[in-house]
Amino acid sequence: MTASRFAYDDETFLLDGEPLRILSGALHYFRIHPDQWADRIAKGRLMGLNTIETYIPWNAHSQTRGTFDTQGGLDLGRFLDLVGEAGMHAIVRPGPYICAEWDGGGLPAWLLSTPEIRLRSSEPRYLAAVTEYLEAALAVVAPRQIDSGGPVVLLQVENEYGAYGNDADYLRSLTEIYRRNGITVPLTTVDQPRDGMLERGSLPDLLATGSFGSRVGERLAALRAHQPRGPLMCSEFWCGWFDHWGGFHHVTDAEESARSLDGLLGAGASVNIYMLHGGTNFGLTNGANDKGVYQPTVTSYDYDAPLDEAGRPTEKFWRFRDVIARHAAVPPLPADALVVREFVVPEPVPLLGAGLLDDVVPGEWTAHENVPTLDDLGLANGFLRYRASLPGGEEPAVLAFTEVRDRAWVFLDGVAVGVLSRAAGDHTIALPRGRGRLDVLVEDEGRVNYGPRIGEPKGLIGPATLDGVEVVGWQAAPVPVQELSAIAECSPSSAFPLRAGLIRADFELDEPTDLALAASDLGWGMAWVNGFSLGRFRPRGPQRTLYVPRPATRAGRNTVVLFTQEPPRSRQLTFRPALDLGPVDE
Repeated sequence: MTASRFAYDDETFLLDGEPLRILSGALHYFRIHPDQWADRIAKGRLMGLNTIETYIPWNAHSQTRGTFDTQGGLDLGRFLDLVGEAGMHAIVRPGPYICAEWDGGGLPAWLLSTPEIRLRSSEPRYLAAVTEYLEAALAVVAPRQIDSGGPVVLLQVENEYGAYGNDADYLRSLTEIYRRNGITVPLTTVDQPRDGMLERGSLPDLLATGSFGSRVGERLAALRAHQPRGPLMCSEFWCGWFDHWGGFHHVTDAEESARSLDGLLGAGASVNIYMLHGGTNFGLTNGANDKGVYQPTVTSYDYDAPLDEAGRPTEKFWRFRDVIARHAAVPPLPADALVVREFVVPEPVPLLGAGLLDDVVPGEWTAHENVPTLDDLGLANGFLRYRASLPGGEEPAVLAFTEVRDRAWVFLDGVAVGVLSRAAGDHTIALPRGRGRLDVLVEDEGRVNYGPRIGEPKGLIGPATLDGVEVVGWQAAPVPVQELSAIAECSPSSAFPLRAGLIRADFELDEPTDLALAASDLGWGMAWVNGFSLGRFRPRGPQRTLYVPRPATRAGRNTVVLFTQEPPRSRQLTFRPALDLGPVDE
């Protein structure tokens, strides 16, 4: 793209002085295999969009303070360059808080564990860390602004801040950081179009935009009443929703969504469709909600979007394209470019034991007087093993914790006693006796990404008590999750693990291809294909398959590794001809 000037007047966005309506769709580069970025961007253009929007997840780029990783799937610059090469504009939302149903809302664990820090505020320690992050992120974004010949036309300051706080100095500080680091394009905010949220979540010199998916006329009127000057924009047009483990798969009516989109464009507003393509919470990246009940988000972030989890057009794609065509020019469709085909289904193969966790991963144990958290050990997420010697007698006893975050498998002298689940409200368990070696494996199922529980520590929350008396003298060992796939591939076959352990299977492909891995009978755990982490699976659903992206596969032999905490119900690895995200709540 040649250098241009992007601005807005009282009514509309302006590109080199000419009116421009933003027709955008959300793509999170961090939820898509990087070899598939160009495909998803191109399909957005075919739907009629002229812009691609993305968040930046601080915690993914900066797993330790002072770093900003841009390798592989975190190459933000390459992603934005691909958007520009497709002839499209870009909107970037650096946060620093993004929500996005992403682990911790994008706030890094090392930040959350800073004593007495006040998140999302003008508190000096928080702002110092935010400044370091934004300086690194904006160094990637600033040279790619439209007035430098790049695709970026808008940046968003914070994210739905009016639903969280009212620190105007904080928003002013973020704005100053953006401008000080070379951001020249207009800055926006987003909130639900309610008077209180809009007032708390923006500043007079920032363009306020709305987040909603229905009641378009009412929401636009509320936005205009709050902000008399400037283009109207719904920068999160919710066309679907996300799912929680143990719930239903959420879908929205395609015709109704298209009607709302038509009303939005008919009113002259700009739009960012959330999501154009949701993608996948690969690895341990899913977030969670807790509004009285802890609800972790599933691995799929399909979002019932116009492009499904595998990037294929859905009914919404075609309905949205038809709506956009009534308001703007849409490109012609290449012949056979968007045909939806069933997945290749490899033959079932046996699952083979690759060792119990305690046998193949000995662990590096550290001593603690009181029960530690993951955060105490500097862990961002994952699994932590605990061990203690119980001093009680031979009579049954009750073990209790203040809270379990988020799921704990309890063993006494190597024998399974039971499971404590945060989602079920568990924090006590009856032991057959009060003496012996206690072992507990705890899984962090995703840090809360919305509301007042953002920033809470993970693991066992003490004090731990046995019949009301505190248990002291603990050992703890992290599970090296990133190494488990390689360990399993190198381990000799062993007995099938009936508790936490590793399982593997090999299957053949004629060529690389997308796959739908059947997951509902695999027990409780997480999966890898050829070392690429697909994410978590659960027997309780709703999600029944894991999406395997084509670039993670290869011609010939492919290896699946499972780390299971509860054993599979099947001894075979199978695939499906289609993704299955579970039952829908009618």
